[in-house]
Amino acid sequence: MKSPIICALAAALLGAPLCAQDAKAEAHADQTTPPPWESSASVYAYFVPHDIDYASETIIAEREGLHLEARYNYEDQSTASLWIGKKFEFGESLKGELTPMAGFVFGHTNGIAPGYHLTLNYKRWELYSEGEYLFDTDVHSDSFFYTWSELTYRPLDWLQAGVVSQRTRAYQTPLDIQRGILLRGSYKSWTFGLYIFDFGWTDPTVVTSLTLEF
Repeated sequence: MKSPIICALAAALLGAPLCAQDAKAEAHADQTTPPPWESSASVYAYFVPHDIDYASETIIAEREGLHLEARYNYEDQSTASLWIGKKFEFGESLKGELTPMAGFVFGHTNGIAPGYHLTLNYKRWELYSEGEYLFDTDVHSDSFFYTWSELTYRPLDWLQAGVVSQRTRAYQTPLDIQRGILLRGSYKSWTFGLYIFDFGWTDPTVVTSLTLEF
C-alpha cells in the first residue's frame, strides 16, 4: 500500500484518483481472495469382541459452507462413501452447526444416503450427532439408519468427557443401540479419543480415534 506521504505527493502532482484507484484495487483483491480450506483426517480403530478388528477412516474438507467428505469402513466393512453438503451456523449463547448432506455408497454395500452432521454448544457442554439413512440398492431390506451421538462436558480447554451411543451394521453385537463413555483430549492440531461401548451389558467394544486438523 502506498504511504500517506506518497499519496499526498501524488494528489498534489497528479490528483487524487491515483491513490483512490490503488485503494480500490487492494479492496477488490481482498474480496476475490477465497478463504482457505479447513480439513481434517480421522481414523477410528474398532476392537470388537468375537469379531474382526478393523479401522474406519474419514477425510473432511470445508470452505465457505461447502462440505466434502469421504469415508471408508463406515457404513460397512470394505465399503466407501462420498458426501457433499452445506454447513449452516446459527445461535449466539447456544451455538449450532447443521450440515445436511447427500452420499453415494459403494463397495461391499451399495446405495445412496441422505445424512447430516449436527453440533450444539452451550458454554462447556456439547451435543454432537451424525447420521444417515442408507437406501441399499442391492438388497432393499438391508436399508438402515446409522447414527453416532455424543454428549460431552469440557472441564479443560483440551479435555472432553461424556457419553456416546451408536447404531451400526459395520459389525455385529447383541445390542441394536450401543451405549458407552468417552474421553477425548487434544494437543495443537491433534485429537485422541477413547470410547468404551456396552460395558456392563455385554462384552465391551473399545474404539480409539486419532484426528488431525490441517
